[in-house]
Amino acid sequence: MNRRNLSPSLPDPNAVAVTELTLAVFRLNGVLLHWGDKLVAPLGLTSARWQVLGAIALADTPLTAPQVGGAMGVTRQGAQKQLNLLTEQGLVKPHPNPANQRSPFYALTPEGWARYRKVDALWAAQAAGLAALIPVSKANTAARTLESMLRALQTVPPFSKAQP
Repeated sequence: MNRRNLSPSLPDPNAVAVTELTLAVFRLNGVLLHWGDKLVAPLGLTSARWQVLGAIALADTPLTAPQVGGAMGVTRQGAQKQLNLLTEQGLVKPHPNPANQRSPFYALTPEGWARYRKVDALWAAQAAGLAALIPVSKANTAARTLESMLRALQTVPPFSKAQP
């Protein structure tokens, strides 16, 4: 990308670099979702449902829809939609939440665990292939950079006021 043409309103090279990083993340997210959909389609899943199954599986404890959303960086409504679809598929089951009757805990069913293990095996093979293309040092640096940006965005409110 030509840094000079990125945005005439960004004279600061650091701001240009962060903008390039943001655009790369946007593009990567779109590709990952499309790629993930193809990977898990044979298992009757989408990337979104895979994310939700993973959030619950990795939590080691049942989660509410807001907790799933927080773990995966999606809204509660988005998580709830996928939880409803996974419930219909028999892959997750709601359980009462004594602290909030309107926000049940969701846990993987035995079939949900079996499906998750299949997805995990598919992913492991793909990750090994990608690891052969991306040196570990670059992957680690990228992960640290993205985590740093994530923390900054979670703690800093938007700086500017929207213009009509």
